[in-house]
Amino acid sequence: MLTRILFPEEYSMALELAWQVFERFEAPEYSEEGIENFAKTIRDPAFLALLCYYGAFEDNKLVGMLATRSEGAHIALFFVREAYHRRGVGRSLFTLMLSDAKADTITVNSSPYAVAVYNRLGFVAAMPEQVRDGIRYTPMVYPKPVC
Repeated sequence: MLTRILFPEEYSMALELAWQVFERFEAPEYSEEGIENFAKTIRDPAFLALLCYYGAFEDNKLVGMLATRSEGAHIALFFVREAYHRRGVGRSLFTLMLSDAKADTITVNSSPYAVAVYNRLGFVAAMPEQVRDGIRYTPMVYPKPVC
């Protein structure tokens, strides 16, 4: 498996992967408002322009994506194809992103489905689950180790 920063011409492929995984694992737990707002977010050019995109490839196929903003201080999108869950794809993406991140701590607003995934990566809940604009999330934080 190869993980690397994505080229701009690959962003649409990564966002399509994000939408497919969202529909399968997260949309069932969201209201219609939440689903619509997520769809708007991943189609919002102003939001998307703020992101740094990472991808995981197996046999030249994109199998996972992670996108950050604020120089790696916040994970905005993090999705892995179902067939690649629990195979180290997410951890590989996170490790690569972590090596680039300039922030002392990293935050994420985790979907209910992904809380356990973020816990395994070392994140802890900063607040209880929230709902805003139909989006359910748990604010989480990862204290980046200082060398």
